[in-house]
Amino acid sequence: MRRSNLLLAAAALLVVAVPASAKPAFLKKAKEDGITQITTCMSCHAGKPSKTSLNDTGKWLVKEMKEKKAKEVDPIWLKEYFAKKK
Repeated sequence: MRRSNLLLAAAALLVVAVPASAKPAFLKKAKEDGITQITTCMSCHAGKPSKTSLNDTGKWLVKEMKEKKAKEVDPIWLKEYFAKKK
């Protein structure tokens, strides 16, 4: 019984420790930056959020991240993306 409790606790920690691809903080920052086009994870992801299920917006962000040699995407870059789409 102890072992099963230990395994259950370890599994719960892994679930909490694994970062999500589409982060709520990303959505919050986009909103704070006045980027109204970003409302849900589906604003950048096509389907279940992952690093491979990106729509055009998400693909653009990854391209920018690589060009800028950044560790992660920054929602503020989307101002440029949406300005070009007008």
